Amino acid sequence: MEPFTVLKSKATPLDRVNVDTDQIVPKQFLKLVNRTGFGKYLFYDWRFDRDGRPRSDFVLNNPKYSGRQILLARDNFGSGSSREHAAWAIFDYGFRAVIAPSFADIFYNNCFKNGILPVRLKSSEVDYLFKNEDLDIEIDLAEQLVVVAGSGRKMHFEIDEFRKKLLLEGLDSIGLTLQLEDHIARYERQNRMFFAPSDS
Repeated sequence: MEPFTVLKSKATPLDRVNVDTDQIVPKQFLKLVNRTGFGKYLFYDWRFDRDGRPRSDFVLNNPKYSGRQILLARDNFGSGSSREHAAWAIFDYGFRAVIAPSFADIFYNNCFKNGILPVRLKSSEVDYLFKNEDLDIEIDLAEQLVVVAGSGRKMHFEIDEFRKKLLLEGLDSIGLTLQLEDHIARYERQNRMFFAPSDS
């Protein structure tokens, strides 16, 4: 994963509460086993009609929001099933951060595994961002700040120090394990009898 340090972007506002993982990526698209390719299915049932035509009234189909890397959402984002595909779809579409007042726990954890920063802010702060969606936002992970350009508004967010470290260094669970590769190899050399194939 690429390290997450400072992200500068405008936000894409998804003004809906209780967005669950089946709405983020519908179940019919879960057959893919790779993490890539899910972006085109993000919010599929909201983005497209039954004939596959884009719905003009859905925010992701508005050219104004094209290329924005921050998704702005409401309470309880990512509820429902534990499918990691929801985080894959958000990342593959191009979002690197999601700001909301609250997240479902499993989705929140899956974000960190996939290089996405989930930012929990107060409801009043999220309201402010919705009202000022065209202002540039800077998310500084090291300082744990969301800064709204031109307004002087700075909003602090909490994050677990270990998860913060993983994002700052661009590490997922595999990358973290590989950092210990020398220790693992040394352990295996010292304990060959446990790893040698049996003759019986």
